Parts: sequence; structure tokens; C-alpha cells
Amino acid sequence: MALDTVDKILDFAIRSEEHAARFYTNLANKAGHGHMKQVFLDFAEEEQGHKAKLLAIKEGKQMLSVEQRVLDLKIGDYLVETDPFDELDYQKALILAMKAEKAAFKVYHDLASATDDPMLKATLLELAQEEAKHKLRFEIEYDDNVLKEN
Repeated sequence: MALDTVDKILDFAIRSEEHAARFYTNLANKAGHGHMKQVFLDFAEEEQGHKAKLLAIKEGKQMLSVEQRVLDLKIGDYLVETDPFDELDYQKALILAMKAEKAAFKVYHDLASATDDPMLKATLLELAQEEAKHKLRFEIEYDDNVLKEN
């Protein structure tokens, strides 16, 4: 599918947020660690919030502003791939989440590069930064609770 109109880009982004919300809900259901279960449910809710923002933008009700760049610890860049169908321990769940957020950041960044519409570009870059914040939160959690334990 060619993402050659604002509506197509927004529809793609909305579907991506729906997928992300399901992803985090599924991770929450697999999480054995009580704290992580709630973290994943919170992320699923945030992704639903992103979807709501995109729908509001599509309906012409809201625009977002671009925030400053978010720090990237790059921990997720150096981790071994994990299969979401494997038994999920705390470490694997965090790795999956970091990789999902990195992919989401790249999707929004690439979508922003694909449009000439300045308002849509700003919105997509804002959402990319939101995903970068999510990745950072998982990286901090990983650093605090996995790397420091080993």
C-alpha cells in the first residue's frame, strides 16, 4: 500500500497504534512479574491514547507540537532477539518492549520523512519522540533491574 496521502499515513499510524496496544496487552497477560504486568497495561493505555490523538488529528480536531529530542541509551540495540512466543521472563519482556518501541520510533520517523505536509510531519515526529520516551523508560527499567542484578 502506498502511503501517498495524509489520510493513508494517518490510517497506517492508527493501525500501528492499535497493534502496539494489543502487543502490550498480550505482554501484560504473559508477564509473571506483577510490576511489569501493570507497566505493560499502562503502555497499552498510552498507545490507545496515541490512537485517539491520531483520530482527532484525522478529524481535524487536534494538532501536536514537536518536543525536544529524547535521550536514547541504546541498550535495546545490543540485545539478543527474543521470540514473543517463548516463555516470557522479565528480561525477555523488557527486550521485546525495547525493540517494539525502537521499531515504532522508526516507523513514525520514516512516515514523517515521506510527507510534505508540515503539520503532519510535526505530528509524526511528535509521535516518534513519544515512542523514544517509551523505549527510554524500558531501557532504564532494564538497566536498574536486569543489568545491575548481573
